[in-house]
Amino acid sequence: MLEKLFALRENNTSVKTEVIAGFTTFATIIYILSVNPAILSDAGVPKEGAFAATAIAAAVASIVMGLLAKLPFALMPGMGLNAFFAYTVVLGMGYTWQMALAAVFVEGLIFLVLSIFNIRELVIKSIPMDLKYAIGAGIGLFVAYIGFANAGIIVQGVPVTTIGYLQSPMAILALIGIAITALLYMYKVVGALFIGIVVTTIMGIPFGLTDLSGIGTVVSLPDVSGTFLHFDFSQLFTLDFMVVLAIFLFVDIFDTAGTFMAVARTANLVEPDGRIKNVKRGFISDAIGTLVGAIFGTSTVTTVVESGAGVSAGGRTGLTAVTVGVLFLAALMFYPLFSVVPIFATTPVLVVVGFLMFKQLLGVDFDCIETSVPAFITIAIIPLGYSIAEGISLGIILYTVLMTAKGRFREVYWLTYVIAALFIVKIGSHFV
Repeated sequence: MLEKLFALRENNTSVKTEVIAGFTTFATIIYILSVNPAILSDAGVPKEGAFAATAIAAAVASIVMGLLAKLPFALMPGMGLNAFFAYTVVLGMGYTWQMALAAVFVEGLIFLVLSIFNIRELVIKSIPMDLKYAIGAGIGLFVAYIGFANAGIIVQGVPVTTIGYLQSPMAILALIGIAITALLYMYKVVGALFIGIVVTTIMGIPFGLTDLSGIGTVVSLPDVSGTFLHFDFSQLFTLDFMVVLAIFLFVDIFDTAGTFMAVARTANLVEPDGRIKNVKRGFISDAIGTLVGAIFGTSTVTTVVESGAGVSAGGRTGLTAVTVGVLFLAALMFYPLFSVVPIFATTPVLVVVGFLMFKQLLGVDFDCIETSVPAFITIAIIPLGYSIAEGISLGIILYTVLMTAKGRFREVYWLTYVIAALFIVKIGSHFV
């Protein structure tokens, strides 16, 4: 049955290889079960519901990817998108997490329509490559900033951010955790990020920073009633909602397209004409994951580049993704274990993931002023201004201005002008 469903012989693989590849990918992304609920809970999302939503969304999306697209790609709530959800939309703009979930749900619907009718390229073309790299790098800095703040390594002061009390046990353990996680990652240890969380959590026990008193049982299904179908559509037709919706959509599509290309090449899933095998179904699977995630109570779900770990282990078919999904369903039962992870224990993962995202900076062409200056503004504003939305907005506006002034306005995609105008109207609305 599995041979017929996934064409294992045709792809020169076996059930054993695919399952091992699935375990490998899962080990590299299991950290999301600790990190995502921690980030979303900062925005007021019930932590237990956020954990359940994370596991269920990752499971359903990965299984759909495996069965529908037959690709060895895993999915989970995206890092950076969860930070935008919590720290920009809710804490920064003052909206409820229920409104943010509504934006994620609508974004998922739009992504699904764009994928079904093959018009997602409209969004991909609307942002120049230098700005795409800048957005990734800026969000990486933002994610690392959050990690440092969670451990008290830096303190959000008035008027400026300052170094925290580095002699505190929490800061010291977080710094040790960063070093351990980086070493594990450097030596390509499978599951390095999750191991970093576990080790840092254990180190916190003798200092009283890791509370084990809440563990009454190891196995217990989490309660999802606090987040299931908790949508607030009251802001649906406001300008701010549209901007939030646009940024969710942009980052989701860019992440997915970039991951597809990077992992597909490694797995030899690129057709002779340059197209990725089953790419349409892959994007549809990604959109379904986002819809399921929003329904259960988590931020945007996206295809993750860590899927490359499973591909490197021999994964070539959808059986790898299905294996990942089944493992996420199994992990759903162990909420008590994940619930003891203290916030500072997520710092190593946030810093290392931030570093990996920041590497996209290498793609920026700094010799081209009209694209690199907007890229720099984007990178700087996102963490310093504590706003992914404003960083992207200012970057796109400045890009259109400089390209037009340079006489290269014909090279700017028409939708980019529309997006820039939308952002200008949003900024101007605050003066009315």
